[in-house]
Amino acid sequence: MDEEYDVIVLGTGLKECILSGLLSVDGLKVLHMDRNDYYGGESTSLNLIQLWKKFRGNDQPPADLGPSRDYNVDMTPKFIMANGALVRVLIHTDVTKYLYFKAVDGSFVFNKGKVHKVPATDMEALKSPLMGLFEKRRARKFFIFVQDYVENDPSTHGGLDLTRVTTRELIAKYGLDDNTMDFIGHALALHRDDCFMNEPAVDTVKRMKLYAESLARFQGGSPYIYPLYGLGELPQAFARLSAVYGGTYMLNKPECKVEFDAEGKVIGVTSEGETAKCKKVVCDPSYLPNKTRKVGKVARAIAIMSHPIPNTNDSHSVQIILPQKQLGRRSDMYVFCCSYTHNVAPKGKFIAFVSTEAETDDPQTELKAGIDLLGPVDEMFFDIYDRYEPVNEPSLDNCFISTSYDGTTHFESTVTDVLNMYTLITGKVLDLNVDLNAASAAEE
Repeated sequence: MDEEYDVIVLGTGLKECILSGLLSVDGLKVLHMDRNDYYGGESTSLNLIQLWKKFRGNDQPPADLGPSRDYNVDMTPKFIMANGALVRVLIHTDVTKYLYFKAVDGSFVFNKGKVHKVPATDMEALKSPLMGLFEKRRARKFFIFVQDYVENDPSTHGGLDLTRVTTRELIAKYGLDDNTMDFIGHALALHRDDCFMNEPAVDTVKRMKLYAESLARFQGGSPYIYPLYGLGELPQAFARLSAVYGGTYMLNKPECKVEFDAEGKVIGVTSEGETAKCKKVVCDPSYLPNKTRKVGKVARAIAIMSHPIPNTNDSHSVQIILPQKQLGRRSDMYVFCCSYTHNVAPKGKFIAFVSTEAETDDPQTELKAGIDLLGPVDEMFFDIYDRYEPVNEPSLDNCFISTSYDGTTHFESTVTDVLNMYTLITGKVLDLNVDLNAASAAEE
């Protein structure tokens, strides 16, 4: 261990593993350590016995739930946008060869007490019960504008500069009502609150296009894909990538104390009396708590069920977004469900999550709106965890700290953090112009 490295990465959460993979591919000498004896950190997958230990304090799950090893319960479940940034990173690094993906069946939104399929195209808008007849026509026109919009072709911009026009102004031009904007903004553009209405419309239009293009990619009922055996496969795939390019991995390393020189710059990491020298450290907030601050907390419920979520066309994998306005909240609530069809549970079993940015200390009451959509459950676990973000100045101490995982059930915010960190560490912008077809072979 007494060697010198370009970068030492602490923690094997997904963000850290993607970065160690990218940096290894760039030719940097990387040492990757974790205090746990398993991969994944906060974003790990648990089998049934591990789940019982974490939430019930014993290792005796009921026998009628089936074999423990047939469960892969993700602690931060998030679906992957088929044409989104994470898939581009997977293709850029060729990690797709270690993973098998399957399309997600359904994408739904909660509106006026009911669950509806999210309409993503002009044709779906005409069929959707979310809108009345006249609103459907207006929405169809807006969807056609978005589908035809090309950023560097002004003839498609309808005389508007979307870098200056706010989303609110763009919507007013098409005469769409608040109800329509609610599901477009939160379930299609995946905004987490309503701030987007006063921001430039170009971001919302691009997000809508990403959703529609991802939906078209696999001809499924949603724009999302998910790895077979769950997300726990992702950190391990990036770890393999790092190893192929000469990265060194050490699990079960206690303490992992980051060492600094007199000026406060990082010089190495000590574990079990040995110090590995390095120029930079990349880690999750738990390894450098004095350089982070608490910014919020996530409330979540995990349910094991024996049926799909009602009113989702019997989808075996599904996301339902409950926009904040529908619940009188400050942030959205998310329902995520996966099942034996993605090999995360034994045959006939479904795993559902309900999550949101916590506004109280009582997850059971706070998550009720989402839990009520699930129908009967076999087992239910509740949890609240704190979210942290870095407050250090990386240019002064050479420490690059990721942000904790939020309550969203899709990956876009996670990957944005990783790409920003990559640029801070290397001074380069990762080129994500890749051939998206390279990943489609792994779908089934």
